[in-house]
Amino acid sequence: MTVTKHLNNIIKDKAFITKTMAIAIPVMLQALLNTTLNLVDTMMIGQLGESTIAAVGLANKVFFVFTLLLFGIVSGSSILTAQYWGKKDIFNIRRVLGMSLIIGLVGSIIFVVPSLICPKMVMRIFTPSGATIGTGAAYLSIVALSYPLTAVTNAYISLLRAVNKVKAPVVISLFSISINVILNYILIFGHFGVSALGVRGAAIATLVARSFECISILLVVYLNEGPAAAKLKELINFDKQFIKMFFITVSPVIANEFIWGLGVTMYSLVYGRMGDGAVAAITITQTVEQITFVMFQGISAATSVILGNELGANKLKKAEEHAKYLITLQFIFTIIVGVICFFSRWPLIKLFTVTDLVAMDISKCLIVFILYLPFKMFNIVNITGILRSGGDTKAALFLDFTGVWFIGIPLTYLGGIVFSLPIYWVYVLVLAEEIYKFILGTKRYKQKKWVRNIVDV
Repeated sequence: MTVTKHLNNIIKDKAFITKTMAIAIPVMLQALLNTTLNLVDTMMIGQLGESTIAAVGLANKVFFVFTLLLFGIVSGSSILTAQYWGKKDIFNIRRVLGMSLIIGLVGSIIFVVPSLICPKMVMRIFTPSGATIGTGAAYLSIVALSYPLTAVTNAYISLLRAVNKVKAPVVISLFSISINVILNYILIFGHFGVSALGVRGAAIATLVARSFECISILLVVYLNEGPAAAKLKELINFDKQFIKMFFITVSPVIANEFIWGLGVTMYSLVYGRMGDGAVAAITITQTVEQITFVMFQGISAATSVILGNELGANKLKKAEEHAKYLITLQFIFTIIVGVICFFSRWPLIKLFTVTDLVAMDISKCLIVFILYLPFKMFNIVNITGILRSGGDTKAALFLDFTGVWFIGIPLTYLGGIVFSLPIYWVYVLVLAEEIYKFILGTKRYKQKKWVRNIVDV
């Protein structure tokens, strides 16, 4: 009855629907484009052989760790930006952008320097194979130059989303991805009179595409002279009170993302000791997961921006009401996605060349994923959208930290290593943390400690 009531209210609230779609759909499209790019990259590089795939995949682990830091910075910054936009405080929005840029660029340098000076030493962290180290180092020493560009791009895109300007980043991403794919074709394999460069060609293509993306974002921002078009002095106009508030809000989010990333790595270590069949089953399952997450990334982004804007404008009751609407939408979409996933799982599995035993394991893993889907998606919207929108970042950190390290990892180790359970039962244990986070997260949501204006000073 409650769901029906909220759904009726949502249908009547045209402004809410318009704003939600205006934010969620472009974010979904951008996530889908990025997922597609990763797939195309893997397919193209894969034609160079399995060892090349391994080398590039391991080299990109450096970028993965860097993006965890970056995502924490921009996610935390967007909390403040969304609330400042609610009170139309351009001055402080630009100060938040400045802090985000400084921390992101400093972080990128920490990753760039060793990747340029001693790329082989960096690769030895991930593999002892001499051939893989050499190939990966050749890729890493070029692609690392794009890390500072990525830091700048993400800082501005995060600001644009928080102030409801989401169309330009999607269009720019589309062109950037097209450039990457075209240059991959030309430079990796040697077409149109260009010598085949292999993995170096893939790295150059990525560097050029990210350069185009960064320059295009800056041109759009400064030609339109919107909230993001800050002058240098506006970006560095800090005081002690502002810096303290920034780090109190943002540092738990950065820690949160690193803890999540380490947790994912620990899960992978367990999977890797369960045999190639188990690794293949969980890898393909997680590929399907990534596609389903695209929709919920959009809802989560819309939640963070809409609630942040309203809380910053002191529309606290409206934020509470819209939080209920967004949870309702999440639940409805979860049911739809779950049903689609269930009936399409075998056609999806048949796209991959695997044994019948592995195919059956994938099917069972996907059923486990579907059963946990309502809990997992509520947690995404609640933790990254609702709680963070009101600056309740310490609670979000607590939920993710204890969920991964006290529930997920111990149970996964017991199931996969101690008891040698089948991969689908291990996956049941992996996702058990979602039940824990759902119970505590729901309690935290109902306490309404997130319903506050953190920029009203």
